[in-house]
Amino acid sequence: MNYSKRTNPRPARSTTTRNGAPAAPIEGSRGWPQDLYRVLKAARIRQVAYVPDSGHSELIRTCHADREMKTVVLTTEEEGVAMLAGAWLGGDRGVLLMQSSGVGNCINMLGLSAECRFPLLMLITMRGHWGEFNPWQIPMSQATAPALGAMGVVVQQVDDPDRVAETVDAATRLAFNTGRSVAVLISQRVIGTKAFK
Repeated sequence: MNYSKRTNPRPARSTTTRNGAPAAPIEGSRGWPQDLYRVLKAARIRQVAYVPDSGHSELIRTCHADREMKTVVLTTEEEGVAMLAGAWLGGDRGVLLMQSSGVGNCINMLGLSAECRFPLLMLITMRGHWGEFNPWQIPMSQATAPALGAMGVVVQQVDDPDRVAETVDAATRLAFNTGRSVAVLISQRVIGTKAFK
């Protein structure tokens, strides 16, 4: 099945410098993924766990290019919770990138972070609302914030591209200063909607 972006066209690839720091975004590129990368670098994030997701694609490419960051592709989202627990025990900070459909896979594993009180930062691109074309995305989308909240995760939502970086910066400080699980839900208004062609 073919689908393409209906709003917020796919950004052009941004370039990175030799040491992985992003160069100025090239024309046509959305600025928020690069701003988000700079927030993660400033917060000393060293490990990036992710399940491939088009909403995070520019951020993932930029983190891959950074030789100071270790990127790990997961087979399923809950592996990221355990991986970041190990990262924290080993002295590294990390972030878990996923789509809202993957949150359901993490619910039981989130008990690990709640009980052991290690910081867990999750950046979640939302599907299943704002112009969604796929009905299978809707149930988990509606349950994402309530399910995370029920597991003790602090949930922060953002639907303005200009506020993504500041929201993630605040969430990062909250997670690593207080030893809590924090999730930032990035709306489809930010990442764009898809439609069948």
